[in-house]
Amino acid sequence: MAFILPTLNTGDTADLATRIPITVLTGFLGSGKTTLLNRLLREPDMHGTAVVINEFGSVGLDHDLVDHTEENMVLLANGCICCTVRGDLVEAFERLAQSPEAQRGALRHVVVETTGLADPAPILHTLMGDPRLANRWRLAGVACTVDAFNAMATLDQHTEAVKQAAVADRLLLTKADLVTPDQLAPLCERLRAINPLAALTTEPDGALRALLGLLERPSPVLVPMPMPIDKGTTRSLFFPVSAPGQHDPNRHDDHIRSHVIVREQPLSREGFMAWLDMIAAMRGDDLLRVKGIVHLADDPEHPMVIHGVQHLFHPPETLPRWPSEDRRTRIVFITRNMDAEEIEATLSIFERRRARGTRPAQPV
Repeated sequence: MAFILPTLNTGDTADLATRIPITVLTGFLGSGKTTLLNRLLREPDMHGTAVVINEFGSVGLDHDLVDHTEENMVLLANGCICCTVRGDLVEAFERLAQSPEAQRGALRHVVVETTGLADPAPILHTLMGDPRLANRWRLAGVACTVDAFNAMATLDQHTEAVKQAAVADRLLLTKADLVTPDQLAPLCERLRAINPLAALTTEPDGALRALLGLLERPSPVLVPMPMPIDKGTTRSLFFPVSAPGQHDPNRHDDHIRSHVIVREQPLSREGFMAWLDMIAAMRGDDLLRVKGIVHLADDPEHPMVIHGVQHLFHPPETLPRWPSEDRRTRIVFITRNMDAEEIEATLSIFERRRARGTRPAQPV
């Protein structure tokens, strides 16, 4: 079953603006999340930030940062809060909502740190879709730390590392000073192939600045994809992770593909949403990330932005205006074991049947 939440009209973003933004920090073991968090918590601008972690011991908070502790919660000297997750992420957020800082409106944003071996998708599903979180919190973005020194081997050996990179909005390269430019270039190429949507930071201290930027300027509206697509393109594009002759069936990201679906003509809202629901229901496990901007026939002046992870999609958001003169529908799919032809074929079926006034059969 797919889960697509009700549509939001973001011409009025008051409701979104009142909800506290959440940034998920993911990354494989040893990629520098702990170091980055400790540096982040020393920043003077981080007053009013909560950090949700699995266990205090696992994140290794510097002792001089801690002001006092309570059960499952630590108040840091700079006013930040650290809250542990012991089982239920929703319960952690409910405890956080009852904290004095949240009650008096001093809580400005939250960072959720995932364990290094975790697939971040279940956490994103909870943050995006749990009704107990919807009124107070919103997912603002996903940042993934990548160990530049070990990343090539890690991506080869661990599918979790590939999935962490695939769902990120920002890829934060750490330890880049330990590798040469010639070593860094193929890693950047590989990461861009896994996730062409993500902003990639490679310079020293860039990871901290990028994470700070994501926290300081969390957009209430999911920004359309940054990937440039040539104006002459009217059909799908395909971005293989491996260059010709480099296919290795033992590489976990060899099964990851990026596809861009492009449509010149406006789409029916009803038909498009039915197609999206169908493909999420049938192939949701293999939809690592979906993000795009859609030109609707019934509202051509206001594009709809979609964003999903596997079976679950954010509420489709209607922008007050087009961000550029390009009014084509452009949807990026980051998939596993799924060809562009399958995506194109199913959408084409819905388009043809919609044109004839008939409905495709829905999955049971």
